[in-house]
Amino acid sequence: MSQTSLFIGLTGGIGSGKTTVSQYLAKQGIEVLDADQISRQLTAPNGLAMDQIREVFGDTVITPENALDRDAMRTLVFSNPEVKQRLEQIIHPLVQQEMISQALRLHHSPYIIFDIPLLIESINRYRPLLNRICVVDCETEVQIERVKKRNGLSEQTIRQILQTQASRETRLLYADDVIYNGKGISLDKLQEQAYNFHIQWLNMKP
Repeated sequence: MSQTSLFIGLTGGIGSGKTTVSQYLAKQGIEVLDADQISRQLTAPNGLAMDQIREVFGDTVITPENALDRDAMRTLVFSNPEVKQRLEQIIHPLVQQEMISQALRLHHSPYIIFDIPLLIESINRYRPLLNRICVVDCETEVQIERVKKRNGLSEQTIRQILQTQASRETRLLYADDVIYNGKGISLDKLQEQAYNFHIQWLNMKP
């Protein structure tokens, strides 16, 4: 695979501030490929993943518009961990394929952000593709409080979500770069860290 830009994997647990960082970098003129957005496109009405999802899970997780019924699928995932793995086996290869396809067409961005919430959970799939991995890091308690305020979810539900994600310690093991967004970090401090890495990445070669 021939690439002219540096490929940076950006990840972080729910409520870490990863999206704030990716939005800031986008404002600096950097192309951001959003795995969640691509996944939503794949599972939208008549999306590319829908035939496989129906074949594996049946019509109970399909809306009348032939899109993924996210509530029904979420219920299945929480009740059976194997369901999550089977869904990811469908979605992840399609997301990766689309991200690579888009990245190779973006010749004007000095580096490209691969915004992937479950990057560490799919590390074997993405590590050979990425030049660096940047983790947006914070304490679990901070994540819980942020998601409570932002989404209005109960602590029990948030902890269930956290259990489906890689631990903080595991993410940090794979990090080449770390942006800390935990206790006492203001938006200005978060953006300052992002800017410093932005300058570093501008000066790196693929």
